[in-house]
Amino acid sequence: MEEIEALKQRCKGVIKRIEKLPSSTKIPESCKKTLFKLANSELNYLSRLSSPIPVSSNIGHLESVVYILQQPFITGVSRVCKSIKNGFKSVHVDIICTLYKTPVWIIVSDRNPRYVSWDGSDKGKGLKLRVEEVLAAAVSSPSLKPCSVVLFFSNGVGEFVNNHLIGEYGAAEFNLSDFEFFEEVEDGWVNVLSRSFRDACMLEIKLNFCGSAASSSECGVKHTIGDVPGFTLQEKNKKVSLGGAFGSLLSQMKFCCEVELDHLLNEGNLINFDTTALIALVSGISNGCAEKLLATPDIDLRQRFKGNTQFVIAQALSEIQTPIDKELGGVIAGKKGIICESVLSEFKELVSMCGGPNEKLRADELLKCLMVVHDSPSVRMVGLPTTRKLALKNKVVFGTGDHWRAPTLTANMAFVRAVSQAGMSLCTIEHRPRALTGD
Repeated sequence: MEEIEALKQRCKGVIKRIEKLPSSTKIPESCKKTLFKLANSELNYLSRLSSPIPVSSNIGHLESVVYILQQPFITGVSRVCKSIKNGFKSVHVDIICTLYKTPVWIIVSDRNPRYVSWDGSDKGKGLKLRVEEVLAAAVSSPSLKPCSVVLFFSNGVGEFVNNHLIGEYGAAEFNLSDFEFFEEVEDGWVNVLSRSFRDACMLEIKLNFCGSAASSSECGVKHTIGDVPGFTLQEKNKKVSLGGAFGSLLSQMKFCCEVELDHLLNEGNLINFDTTALIALVSGISNGCAEKLLATPDIDLRQRFKGNTQFVIAQALSEIQTPIDKELGGVIAGKKGIICESVLSEFKELVSMCGGPNEKLRADELLKCLMVVHDSPSVRMVGLPTTRKLALKNKVVFGTGDHWRAPTLTANMAFVRAVSQAGMSLCTIEHRPRALTGD
């Protein structure tokens, strides 16, 4: 009975950790509901046991999944503990997410490494067959296709299995130094996790690896500069001439030189701007006009902004309370900004029609700091069906960021949610919306 009580306490601990998982773009509510359902199901099962019989519990596996989701470098979670169909077969994938800005599938094993069989036995299939099934599903899934399949062994992995994963699939051990082995609790105290993951091992299998498992044509798309027809800089290394918060914000960004092209995809310091992000940067609301707007007579505001009046007032109040330049500064500092041709065209048109003289000046200066790339949506984004919620123009913008392995800075959370609901993991950064005011 002591063993059962200990397992029940672990279930309750997992439920509390699920409650603390961040929502929004990192972990959608649908994923948290799945985790709650699994944890409560396990707790109910344990509560029904009344005699001291040998207990088989899945709580260790669930603890491992939640532990991974707690890590700050895990973002864009779209599915947890779900099956992916591959033809007539289904394969179980524990987490579909973005790991360090790269889309991955994560498979979790909480088994004792002594009982992880490579070739299988009469009691069940071995790890080799499961890896092959997951890889086959990964390369044949157009919209959910990851760049890597990650295997997380919470109790470590035996040398025999480890050597086969490296030799046959090109698996590389993942550095766990960034993993946190504690969690923050109230009043700044730190709580060491109830179970240790210090023996854990994490191996990454890249889908463009050409070994005995699959040929290069069967593996995922390999992103290279050659995949993009080219790009143009608005003006290389141009100094920002505007002062104030706007000039300070842009001065924190890095400029891109042609000699750096071969390193862009590997540097990991690109950020993709959609139109909402560009508007937020140049808007008069973000640049000192919020109080002036709120002091404007209501009749004048309604004549000026029509049905968007309340929307603009809410943005001005939000800006006074928390200036957006501080929020965006932490996001774009040290980054190289890119925009696709569709965003450039739409942004210029909006500023031309709705922007005031100061907003137009800021727009010109902003474009001098950005690299314009051709519309080049990733294969997996193109694979998503085009619907009302998954509009083609948004697929191009976000897909181009995905192609360049750059998170997209956006206020278009409706599209982000639609992508997540489709099961695709996408790296995005949310910002508060701002409108052009004619400043």
